[in-house]
Amino acid sequence: MRIVFMGSAELAIPSLAAILEAGNAEVVGVVTQPDRPAGRKQRPTSCPLRAFADEQGLNVMTPEKVGAPESVEALTALTPDLFVVVAYGQYIPSSVIQLAPNEAINVHPSLLPKYRGSAPIQWAIANGDNVTGVSIIYLARKMDAGDILRQETYPIGEDDTSGTLHDKLAVFGAELLLRAIDDIRNGTVSRTVQDESQVVEIRKLAKEDGEIDWSLPAETIRNRIRAFNPWPGNICTLPGGEPLKVWAAMVEDASGKPGEVLDDHLLVAAGDRALRLTEVQPAGKKRMPASSFLNGHPVPKGGVIG
Repeated sequence: MRIVFMGSAELAIPSLAAILEAGNAEVVGVVTQPDRPAGRKQRPTSCPLRAFADEQGLNVMTPEKVGAPESVEALTALTPDLFVVVAYGQYIPSSVIQLAPNEAINVHPSLLPKYRGSAPIQWAIANGDNVTGVSIIYLARKMDAGDILRQETYPIGEDDTSGTLHDKLAVFGAELLLRAIDDIRNGTVSRTVQDESQVVEIRKLAKEDGEIDWSLPAETIRNRIRAFNPWPGNICTLPGGEPLKVWAAMVEDASGKPGEVLDDHLLVAAGDRALRLTEVQPAGKKRMPASSFLNGHPVPKGGVIG
C-alpha cells in the first residue's frame, strides 16, 4: 500500500514512525507545514514532523496550501493508495482526498463525536473527565465529522497533564492507526456514522485561559492547572502584585474568600474548598517546589492572591 502521510505536530511522529517500523506499507511522501519563524530571533524553523521525516530520508512536501493546483499535481504523481492525516493543521479538500482509492483517514485524540475541534486533550482534562480515547475516522467536509473506523478508550490519570496525556495518546493512537490500516488493506473496514446528537464542539485554547479564577471550585481550578500544562500555563498575582505561574496543586478541605491565603504554605481558598500550591514559577525563574519559593518569598496568611 502506498501511503502519503500528512502531519506537522509532535502528535504525528509516533504514527509515522509506527507505519515505517511495521514495514508493510510504503510511505511515498510526507506533506507537512512550511518552515515558520520561531524564537526571539524569528529564525525559520521546521515543524516537529518535518524534522523527523528529514531524518528518515523521506520525500517531504511543504505546500502553503495543500489544495493548490501545483500541490494536487505533485500528489497525483505519487499515486497514493491512502492518505494518513495526524495533526496536520490545514483543511484538506476533496480534490486531494479523491486522489487515493482508499481516501484519507485521520487520528483524533478523543472519543468522537465528543470534543470535535482543536485541543481535545486539554479540554478533556479541564472538564474533569477520567476517560478519553482515540478515534480513527475518514476525513469529511466538516472537521472531525467523518465516519469512524476504529475507536478505543484510554484512562486519564489523576495526575495527568495535557503534556503527559498527549504523549500517551500519541503512542496509543499510532497502535490503533496500524490496525485501521490493516482493516483497509484486508477489506474488513466497518464504518460507523457519528451521532450528531452527541457532538461536543470545542474551541482553540487562548492565553487568557490560563488566568486563574479563584471563584471557581478548587477541583475545577486543579483540573485547569493540569489541562493548561504546558500551554498556556496558569498564572495568578501575588499580594504584592508579582505574577506567579502555578504548575501543580492539591485540593484540600478548607474555606475562605476566593483567593485568600489560608496559611503560610500557599493554601489558597477557592469558590469551594481550597488549593495547596505545590509547584510554582516566579517571573524570570525556573519552575520549583512551592516550599523552595517560600524560602525566599514568604506569602503570609491573610493576603489575597489575584
